[in-house]
Amino acid sequence: MTEVSSLTGRLLVATPALADPNFDRAVVLLLDHDEEGSLGVVLNRPTPVDVIDILEAWAGLAGEPGVVFQGGPVSLDSALGVAVVPGEAGTAVGSGPLGWRRVHGAIGLVDLEAPPELLAAAVGSLRIFAGYAGWGPGQLEEELTEGAWYVVESEPGDVSSPVPEQLWRSVLRRQRSELAMVATYPDDPTLN
Repeated sequence: MTEVSSLTGRLLVATPALADPNFDRAVVLLLDHDEEGSLGVVLNRPTPVDVIDILEAWAGLAGEPGVVFQGGPVSLDSALGVAVVPGEAGTAVGSGPLGWRRVHGAIGLVDLEAPPELLAAAVGSLRIFAGYAGWGPGQLEEELTEGAWYVVESEPGDVSSPVPEQLWRSVLRRQRSELAMVATYPDDPTLN
C-alpha cells in the first residue's frame, strides 16, 4: 500500500460537480486523514438547535451563531467540539490547555466530557457538531481523483465564521488561483 500524504487540518471544498446532497457546497475541515481513512466536520451547516438545548455547560463558549452544526451524515447522535485556541498555532504538539487536542495549528478537538471551566480562559471560539463526515481507506483519495473536492488551506476563522452559509464562497474567493473564480458559480447554472 502506498503512503497517504496527510491532509489533516486542511479544508475540502465541494466542487460544483459533486452530486451528493449531503455535501452540496460543503466546506469540510479534515480532523484526521491517514491510511486508515478520513474524518472531518462540515463547517457550513448550522441547524436550528441551540447549543444550550443539548450541551448547556458549553453554551457560553460557543461562538455565534450559538447553534449546533451538522458535521456530516455519520453518527448524528454524537457530538464533537472543535475550538480555536489563540496563540497555539506555533507551539509544540501535545501542548495546549487541558481538554483540548491540537488538530492543526490553533485548531483542535475539545473533550466535551471535561469541565468547560478548563478551557474557558483559553478558547477563542468553539463549535459543536452533531455527526461527522467519514471516508474509509482510499475512499477520499478516489473522490479527489474524480474531482469532487478542492483541497485548500484552512484558517482558524473558518471554524468560527459568523456567517457559515457564505463560507463556501468566501473560502474559494480567498484562493490565489483560478479557484477564486469558482466562488461566482451560480447556485443553479441553468438560470445563468
